[in-house]
Amino acid sequence: MSPTAPPFSSRLLDWRVRFGVLALIWGFSFVFIKVGTEGFAPFQVTFGRLLFGTAVLAVALVVKRDRLPRGARVWSHLTVAAFLLNALPFSLFAYAELTIPSTLAGICNATTPLWGMLLSLVALSEDRPTRVRAAGLGIGFMGVLTVLGAWQGFSGVDVTGTALALLASFSYAVGWIYVRRTLTGTGSSNLSLAGSQVGLATLQLAVVTPLFTSLPKSVEVLPLLAVIALGALGTGYAMLLQYGVVAEVGPTTAAMVTYFIPVIATAAGVALLDEQLTWNTPVGAVIVLAGAALTQSRPPRRTTTPVAGNVNTTDAATATPVVGNRVGTTDGAPSRAQASAL
Repeated sequence: MSPTAPPFSSRLLDWRVRFGVLALIWGFSFVFIKVGTEGFAPFQVTFGRLLFGTAVLAVALVVKRDRLPRGARVWSHLTVAAFLLNALPFSLFAYAELTIPSTLAGICNATTPLWGMLLSLVALSEDRPTRVRAAGLGIGFMGVLTVLGAWQGFSGVDVTGTALALLASFSYAVGWIYVRRTLTGTGSSNLSLAGSQVGLATLQLAVVTPLFTSLPKSVEVLPLLAVIALGALGTGYAMLLQYGVVAEVGPTTAAMVTYFIPVIATAAGVALLDEQLTWNTPVGAVIVLAGAALTQSRPPRRTTTPVAGNVNTTDAATATPVVGNRVGTTDGAPSRAQASAL
């Protein structure tokens, strides 16, 4: 079997089916967050999400007999990555959805590639801008202003909640850059790194949550099921689907899931939560996605004929940085905002 071939279990379904399931899970994550915050405090939603996500990944590690990463340096970097890519953005989105609709949160999540390109220009000297990518950055942020209705003074939009959602997306982008600089070439599998990262984020929330929240007086079934689904599906199972798709078709194709997430999040919010939708929201979302797509464009690379006996191969599944619940490219700029929600 080829070293890059996905496991047999992941090939039972065509990759397109798994790609669609992945987009649905991550798109519905914003609905799960909204429903979860109706019964639990935001930190409690995040802690539950991470706890159930860790449980799924831990089972996968045991089944695959994978080993945890080794070395204090790796674990220290994983701790920072866990904060930037899981604990902080997950909590920010949960707090944001107290005051903004899940549709807007899903669209804000799609700005991660824009932040990622902007940061990579500063943090990654080898990542030079092109006119197309620079145009994409400007177009993307024009889309954000369209979604927020900037021409009418942002009326009807909760500025604080929107800022928290955008800050969460920014945190994802910072985390991408950090992972690119510190956790490539560790020798550990993506599953091992991701499971450890989410586990560390769970420990961080286990410390923070009791300090800022109290136990709910009663536990409602629907919010509880939403938190379980958010963690087990959106943070655990979705990662396993992601690895299978990346291994089979490569990170570039897998990253296209980014552009389906806000569409699904918007449709789910309107259909299931009866959220209101004005014309500028879907129009702005399309502009954001168009800009994000342009920022991910790359000029064609020259191809050289490998010298016999010195062929360099790369495993697409292990070349992809770990990003909580996101697919990454190897250039340091996030290609999925989104991630897992996420």
